[in-house]
Amino acid sequence: MISLDTLSVFLAISEQELIDELIVVLLASPQLAAFLDKYPGLKNALLRDVPRWKAEILDRLQTTSAPQALAQEFHLFQQSQTVDAAAFNQQLPAILNALQSNRSPFAEEAGKLVENSGGTAFSSAQRTLFIQRWRLSLTLQTLSLDQTLLEQEREKLLAELQQRLAMSGQLAPVLAENETSAGQLWDMSRGSLQRGDYQLILQYGDFLSHQPELSALAEQLGRSREAKSTPVRDAQMEVFRQMVREPASVPEEVNGIHQSDDILRLLPPELATLGISELEIEFYRRLVEKRLLTYRLQGEAWREKQILRPAHHNQRQQQPRGPFIICVDTSGSMGGFNERCAKAFCLALLKVALRDRRRCMLMLFAHQVIVYELTAEDGISQAIRFLSQQFRGGTNLAACLEQVLKRLATPGWQEADAVVISDFIAQRLPEKLSDEVKHHQLRLQQKFHAVAMSDHGKPAILRIFDHIWRFDTGIKSRLFRHLRR
Repeated sequence: MISLDTLSVFLAISEQELIDELIVVLLASPQLAAFLDKYPGLKNALLRDVPRWKAEILDRLQTTSAPQALAQEFHLFQQSQTVDAAAFNQQLPAILNALQSNRSPFAEEAGKLVENSGGTAFSSAQRTLFIQRWRLSLTLQTLSLDQTLLEQEREKLLAELQQRLAMSGQLAPVLAENETSAGQLWDMSRGSLQRGDYQLILQYGDFLSHQPELSALAEQLGRSREAKSTPVRDAQMEVFRQMVREPASVPEEVNGIHQSDDILRLLPPELATLGISELEIEFYRRLVEKRLLTYRLQGEAWREKQILRPAHHNQRQQQPRGPFIICVDTSGSMGGFNERCAKAFCLALLKVALRDRRRCMLMLFAHQVIVYELTAEDGISQAIRFLSQQFRGGTNLAACLEQVLKRLATPGWQEADAVVISDFIAQRLPEKLSDEVKHHQLRLQQKFHAVAMSDHGKPAILRIFDHIWRFDTGIKSRLFRHLRR
């Protein structure tokens, strides 16, 4: 079967122009223009998708087969172009019958052209007119099919955009702080999610807005690796530039005569030779050879010169900000208010990760370890699955830390910050595992953070962490935070 793309190529139809026009009309639609005015941070992210849309539409045109009747008519048209006038006149009745049987839009006009010829054989001019009108009919049929297909693609694309715009617009206040995070949020909004699917994110975003301490804690944790300036001891001396003044020669006053090509400082006799036609060629020869008599200018002034001398300096150590690996305790003791706080805190860390373009991986641990990557292309779907989880079961922190250590050894995750959210009411960690964690802390400079949601966590477990961030979820602490707000 012949494709619409092949027909367009033979009939010189510019599909790229049709696709470009479709995209321009789509982006100029009132509902889309109004949304982009309201959320300018998403505009650049949306425009990045335009090449992908064009490629998908072009692929659809290339893979869509033309109707059988149109394909047969096109083959008949090609054959008619290659035969001479005598053969064409001989085949003309068969051509008319084929057009009638295929119900071609050109059949009626073809019959009129034959009638106008008076029943005699087509002349060369009449044959050319017949072929041109036939080609025009095929072009119109192909354009009509292209427009129908492009209209279907436009409706499909508009439905996708409306869904993604609605989702991004509602999630932007919860997860997006700047254009970077808005762009990532737009990329993560692909998929078949409906309005009810992401309501959980909005609900936990609303809960987070009423717990500013969680947001502040996430910001502190996100800044835990800021750059520090430390003095360098026994460092090799380094040079720097300093400006001084020293004497120098510059053109300032007349100091004799010399030969050069400086036109501005020619002696009067040299200028006189330029006005004599017999000596004009001689003047230009001496100009090229830089042998014209000119004034020599010389004098003295002062100019600045750069010198170098050794200097001490401080070394600024840039602490890398790597990805987040968030480990969430989903045991039964973390249910209720603890569960809501843990999920909201993960959203706060995801917001930080999107803002700073950091990857964010989530590991849920109870009896087994479940892994989600919240900044992946389907991150929104994975975040919704996480928020739908219920916290129940035991606490297997050791298995989770083993998974974290394996992840920290893989490319792209060596600079990650590991964050464990738990009440730390669990069994003591194996000594071998504790030693491995210390090895990663001391030798590899990898950081392990604990977010403790209870004052009853075991000190032997908390001792292995670099930082302990406390957020007590007890009744007394909750009332105290509420009264302080």
